[in-house]
Amino acid sequence: MLKLSNFCLTNSAFITAQRHVALSAVRCIDQGWRAGKGLPENPNAFGPLTNLPDYTYLDGRPTPLGSNQNKRLLKQQEIAAKIVELSGELDFAKERHERLQKQAQAEKQRIIQNKLKPKGHLLLKKK
Repeated sequence: MLKLSNFCLTNSAFITAQRHVALSAVRCIDQGWRAGKGLPENPNAFGPLTNLPDYTYLDGRPTPLGSNQNKRLLKQQEIAAKIVELSGELDFAKERHERLQKQAQAEKQRIIQNKLKPKGHLLLKKK
């Protein structure tokens, strides 16, 4: 009985020593080559296989959108709306900055014009 338990302990120690756990994901696609060609990291993210319908009707009817295709379109619409909103904010900020600069320049010019003027003989010397 004792010999059997020692055998089990040595066997289990041997088995645990053979286990290897990989904690990092393996990237099988050459990312450097894809980046050099201007392609996306994921080849399935964009292209005819993802953007075009899976099938077409022979009589020419439009095919319904797939679920992922519909999600992609909604996401692109949200991104486009955000771009329009942010570009409007940029235009507003540029116009406001320009308007504030003009106001500051006008205030500076007004202060210069309202400064004390020379009087008496100094006024006559200038002419």
